[in-house]
Amino acid sequence: MLRSGSLALRNTAAGTAAVVAAFSALMLPQPARAWGAGAERLVATKAIDTLPPDIRGFFTANREFLSHHATDPSDWLMRTPLTERRNHFLYLDHYGKFPFDALPRDYKAALGKFSKSKLESAGVLPWQIGVYSQKLTAAMRDHDWAEVRLDAAYLAAYVSQTHDPFHTTEDFDGHLSGQPGIDLRFGTNLVDRYSLFFPMHTDDAVFISDPTGHAFDAAMAAHASLESVLLADRRARAGFSDYTDEYYDRFYNVAGAILIRQLTDAASDVGSYWLTAWINAGRPQLPLQ
Repeated sequence: MLRSGSLALRNTAAGTAAVVAAFSALMLPQPARAWGAGAERLVATKAIDTLPPDIRGFFTANREFLSHHATDPSDWLMRTPLTERRNHFLYLDHYGKFPFDALPRDYKAALGKFSKSKLESAGVLPWQIGVYSQKLTAAMRDHDWAEVRLDAAYLAAYVSQTHDPFHTTEDFDGHLSGQPGIDLRFGTNLVDRYSLFFPMHTDDAVFISDPTGHAFDAAMAAHASLESVLLADRRARAGFSDYTDEYYDRFYNVAGAILIRQLTDAASDVGSYWLTAWINAGRPQLPLQ
């Protein structure tokens, strides 16, 4: 009887812990998918055009695969936000003001200054990019082409997110500025409505000496445009009770240049990360499939 009672207590405690954990997960801010699928696929596709001939053939042959799987990490975020959320954001404003020197760029140094839980609660996106840059390099070095395709797509997703202003702020969905859903209006709806008209002129891919550090720089550059996007949304909404076609035309007329710049820079960066992994892997001969 004593063992049965103990078992019942343990089961009750485990059940209570599970309920608490589930409730805690629901209480966490649930970040929306700021860069929508259209933006993530556009970036991955445009990135291929930045590559030199030595490696462009492989990526061109896998264009459809890369475009399709570039949305996988965002799908993981929506399915398992409790474990995946930290990998998609870097809340720079959590660390004060530009240039955010309170946050070391070296992960061990940051871990020593902040607890792991505090660090992860504000996002670890640049370090996630460093991890996937290394994974892609290792897969290329091992000639594991199936893994190369997957890692290249996943890396593209994370790199593109450093260029989204709403992946760099605690106001990731406008809940702090009183503009709920601004992230989706900017990163999803404008893309879906106007991307056919985007004049995206990417730069050629270049070698990145410090993949993690470069990701921090990209996030800081994206963060610098945040207030301009918020102001454009407020002005576009003036006089409207809903988000009409005219609102989106107004919003695009002001914020469209920022959106196009961020997506163009993201595509150039994705190509550069792919090129960097190939160079660091010893420039292996890539298959044309």
